[in-house]
Amino acid sequence: MAKSPETQYPVQVIGWAAHDSSGHLSPFKFSRRATGEHDVQFRVLYCGICHSDLSMAKNEWGWTVYPNVPGHEIVGVVTEVGNKVEKFKVGDKVGVGALLASCRNCDMCAQDLEVYCAQKIFSTGAIDTDGNPTHGGFCDLMVADEHYVIRWPENLPMDAGAPLLCAGITTYSPLRYFGLDKPGIHVGIVGLGGLGHLAVKIAKAFGAKVTVISTSASKKQEAIQKLGADAFLVSSDPEQMQAAVSTMDGILDTVSANHPIVHLLNLLKPQGKFIMLGISEKPPELPTIPVIMGRKTIAGSAIGGMKETQEMVDFAAKHNILADIEIIPIDYANTAMERLKKADVKYRFVIDIGNSLKSA
Repeated sequence: MAKSPETQYPVQVIGWAAHDSSGHLSPFKFSRRATGEHDVQFRVLYCGICHSDLSMAKNEWGWTVYPNVPGHEIVGVVTEVGNKVEKFKVGDKVGVGALLASCRNCDMCAQDLEVYCAQKIFSTGAIDTDGNPTHGGFCDLMVADEHYVIRWPENLPMDAGAPLLCAGITTYSPLRYFGLDKPGIHVGIVGLGGLGHLAVKIAKAFGAKVTVISTSASKKQEAIQKLGADAFLVSSDPEQMQAAVSTMDGILDTVSANHPIVHLLNLLKPQGKFIMLGISEKPPELPTIPVIMGRKTIAGSAIGGMKETQEMVDFAAKHNILADIEIIPIDYANTAMERLKKADVKYRFVIDIGNSLKSA
């Protein structure tokens, strides 16, 4: 007889989970493995809500395993370590992002790019090596191999820092990899949401010139005066877009909704790079003429590997880069998911797990 989620493992955990494609979250008791010799166990204090948590809870990508405990921007304090753990001790502040395991043997893992390992396992919505679902950070306790745990800088707030573990690294990594991390480089950021607002802050910290590209003219003042962007384009304004043709070295497209990209590609200089970060329901139409005639690159990028994620968190601490957040209790999670679907948040929800979960 199959064991229940509460009895599969010895460590009891309280969380919130979606049980079907409605995505509705409700209290859920389950269990985690005992702390292995290379494992770090930690009490979850905060967890960000990413748009992919919404997509996963509603099975928009078609591979969700239920029950699904969302959350992959997870920070907390170490409560136990295995006897072979070298990097952490009880009481340390730590974080876990989207990556929970990889093969550690392939070419990608050897290059510290574990996220591109064919055998990677995500921290939520995946199947672990023992055949059971992985559960994310909408809960009070996490256990992870120390290789996939991030050291949290003492001067970096945990609440506003939590979204760095997905939104931060998802924008930091392509800026670094595609050479858009140098002073004077002109970077366009499409969309000013959870990813976009951090992309602006990170690109500016690298010394880049940053232009935000949005359908919402109302976001111009905030983009420039609060987030530090140098310029703002309303993508539905033909005159503004025409004036910016061939001016950008690279563009990060953070938008998850379906949208055309040909007018965005025209903003790139010859040999410019267009990097897709948002996962839309339908693939975009690929306009070949501006790509071929401009020798332009269309690429994609996921989160970074563990070494780069640690580098990003340390960079954020050095440059005081934090997400703009709205802190919520766990029992507000369903409302937050609905608001997130409507882009009604500036710019990231973060659940106060430590103070709200047990009383929910």
